[in-house]
Amino acid sequence: MKDRNILIDTSVWIDYFKGNEAHFHNKVDKALTHCHIYIPNVVLAELFQGAKTEKEIAVIEDFIQAFHIIDQKEDTWLKAGRLSYSMKRKGVTVHIIDRYIAVIASENGCSIFSLDEHFKSIKKFLHIELFAEGNL
Repeated sequence: MKDRNILIDTSVWIDYFKGNEAHFHNKVDKALTHCHIYIPNVVLAELFQGAKTEKEIAVIEDFIQAFHIIDQKEDTWLKAGRLSYSMKRKGVTVHIIDRYIAVIASENGCSIFSLDEHFKSIKKFLHIELFAEGNL
């Protein structure tokens, strides 16, 4: 039964499609099987930007049918900006897109599945949950 919401970040999809590490591939497959998968439009845009072939474009377009595609709310960017302000005041710099992804995950009740370590820094400033395979 699918009872968890997971936002899968661009970094995870890139490594998953490369298929280099079997353990990691299994972890993603487990999330795909046991969780509701959410993808923000900005992640789709990043994936399209990095695509190298029409076949890759087709796979990304299939995401729209397969997963919950989420977008910002009226004040999502404002929240991301306020988060930036709070973090910079403490000397922590993280790209605004990742702060935005953290906010949109929080708004949609999603754990974040990312390979980017800076979400751990964001977690100190915003109540977010990071995906761990043991949580399934």
